[in-house]
Order: sequence, then C-alpha cells, then structure tokens
Amino acid sequence: MLTLLHISDLHFGPAFVPEVGEALLRAAPEMKADIIVASGDFTQRAKTQQFADAQAFLDRLPKVPLVTVPGNHDVPLYRVWERVFQPYELYRRFISNELDTVLRREDAVIVALNTTAPLTAITGGRIERWQLDFCAEAFRSAGPGAAKIVVVHHHFAPAPDYGNEHDVMRRAKEALDRLTELEVELILGGHLHRAYIGNSLDVYPSKDRTRGIIIAQSGTATSQRGRAREREKNSFNLIKIGTEVTRITHFMFFHETGGFAPVSRHVFPRRARQYLTDPGISE
Repeated sequence: MLTLLHISDLHFGPAFVPEVGEALLRAAPEMKADIIVASGDFTQRAKTQQFADAQAFLDRLPKVPLVTVPGNHDVPLYRVWERVFQPYELYRRFISNELDTVLRREDAVIVALNTTAPLTAITGGRIERWQLDFCAEAFRSAGPGAAKIVVVHHHFAPAPDYGNEHDVMRRAKEALDRLTELEVELILGGHLHRAYIGNSLDVYPSKDRTRGIIIAQSGTATSQRGRAREREKNSFNLIKIGTEVTRITHFMFFHETGGFAPVSRHVFPRRARQYLTDPGISE
C-alpha cells in the first residue's frame, strides 16, 4: 500500500491562516504518508519572506520524500524584471532547485511537471510537448503494477461548479490523450482552491474511453482563498494505492473542532482491474 498526502495552495502571505496551518501540521503525522505532494502556490506574491515561511513550514512536515511543483503565485507578478529574467529564483532557493522531477519507487513513478508560464499564460498555465516526452521517458522505468502518477499545479479539468469545461490549461486535451496512452492512473493538482475528485472522461471523452485517468485536485490547505463550494474552507487529500484499488479521502478543516476531518471517500479500481471486483471493496 502506497500512501500519499496531497496538499496544495498554502499561499504564505496575507491569505495564510496560522490556525489552519498548525492543524495541518498536527494532522500530517497521523496520515502516515510514504510521500507528501505539495502542488504549488506556496506563496501569495513570490516574496522572499513568504518563501522563507513556506520553507520553514515544509521542514516541519514528516520526514518523507516531498514532491513539489511551482504555482503561478510562486512567480513574481508585479516585479516584471524578475518575472521575465528570474521567474524561479526564489522557488529554486527555498523550495526546490528542480522544476520538473521524477520520483521512482518499486510501486510507483511520480512525475512532477512545472505548468507555470510566466510570460505567456501567467494564470492559466500550460503544458509543453517536451514535458509529455519527459513523462514517457520516466515511465519507461515503471515496473509491472507500478502506479504512474503526474503532479501539476494547474488543472486539466474544472470542478463542476466552475461551469466552464474550457477553463483548463493550454494543451490540456492533447496532454490527456498522451498521458492516457502512457497508462497514467492518477493526476494530482491544485490551483482551483476547490477540491475535485473524479475522472478525466467527466470533462473530455478522449480518444480512449476505456477508463480515463483519475484526477484529484486539492483545495487550498491553509489560506483564506477557498472558492466555490469550498469558499473560506481548507482541505487536503489522502491517497492510498493498493494492488486492487485506489482510495482517495477528502479532508476538510472545521473551526468547531480546530482540526481536519474526512468528509468524503472515493474508490477507483487500479488500471489493470477496470472495475471493482470485491463488493466490500477491501484491499
């Protein structure tokens, strides 16, 4: 069983909520994750102190492998010279020197892709064809039964209450077709500040409609910037990948208890299984 703790959109700066941040730090060890995924927007305005605070926060998480990608808020917006010539200087200094990475395990290969576009798609993001080739090369090393996972910041599919199926990053449909060919099982992202757990076929029928790709968007884990049904709310996802099924539990913060609690669970058959064979859905 592979366990992933997926957080996103911390937004250190004026929007960060310290009470929620401390609750997340208390909850994280209880998740017993093998890997933590943080899918971008560590800061609100890509300032040095905001990155330093984000780094200090990440250092307090359990000492397991950490997969990160930058978000559009991690690139300077109003400091135009930096955005043009050094868009990732602070991200590289405080979070990770690499923008596109691969984490290999016997039971999984996780490819993290930088979907920010400081000059051409500041908010919406984009995915490049060379990054899809990068995925293909990385997944060649995946062993039998290993989960193929992609981490991005921007979304391939909008949440239902966003109401616009075209509101996705550039080349999203082309990328979904390619990732389907590569037998990717799971895409993790953020950006929307509203969790969404579903299937790529919900928004794009694709060339291969056999099973699609599980999409798990995390809401904002620690900021006031929740949107749609998660307005002013905070959430994260816990993902457990077994031999038969993938389980995703959606956690939300409750002020009444001062902590995070599960509000929904989702079960998907692993790619080789196609459908759920156990009525009790046990692993």
